[in-house]
Amino acid sequence: MATIAIIGALEKEIMQIKEELSNVCMVQEAGLNVVTGGLDGLSIVATTAGMGTVNAAAATQHLISKYAPQAVVLSGIAGGLNPKLHIDDMVIGKRLRYLDTDTALIAESAPGLEEFSSTPALVDIAADVLAERGFVNASTNAAASNEGTKQFLVGTIATGNRFVTGAAMRNDAIEATHADCVGMEGAAIAHIATKNGVDCLVLRAISDNCDEAYDAICDREFDLFEYARTASGITLDIVRRIAAIY
Repeated sequence: MATIAIIGALEKEIMQIKEELSNVCMVQEAGLNVVTGGLDGLSIVATTAGMGTVNAAAATQHLISKYAPQAVVLSGIAGGLNPKLHIDDMVIGKRLRYLDTDTALIAESAPGLEEFSSTPALVDIAADVLAERGFVNASTNAAASNEGTKQFLVGTIATGNRFVTGAAMRNDAIEATHADCVGMEGAAIAHIATKNGVDCLVLRAISDNCDEAYDAICDREFDLFEYARTASGITLDIVRRIAAIY
């Protein structure tokens, strides 16, 4: 039986994923609340890593070391950098780049890379699922520029240890990474997955345009709840489809 690890950026996402699992078990280990269970013939292990690259890397390595998943999937929110993208649009991380890191020094250690990537087959599955859910590919469809259109983009996600807010930080992030959005965990999860030879997929929903403080986003409780419901459903659809390749 294939095992898929799901890492969430919000506790709400993991709790909703738990509701879909059979034979659920919850344990506390390595500073994490870990949920295990079954889903359509798959073994699922899920946790909320906490914010930042260290938390993300530690959670990913723990899940890989203990549960030996075939793939690790991250679903979370991010600040939009690409002007084509609107709030609630989705970015599939074909490329994951560190924002505030000397990547040349990181590349001196295995796996010897300055940037990382989601597994191509998983990227294709995610794109198919989003298209089936009515999302339009922002890079190929002119209609996607309309703000009311649900969009997705297969692109670049930046990862840094600070919450990006304000024009100066936003411009610096764009200049440094040429990314479509920026979060705080994606590159670290892809980094550890690659180091262990495990497939991965990083998926982000746009929560803001890097023009709001973190507290302001948290105050939009309804928006975050709705996002968590949508993201959980999308993630589980993707995971079900992933099972076919293992």
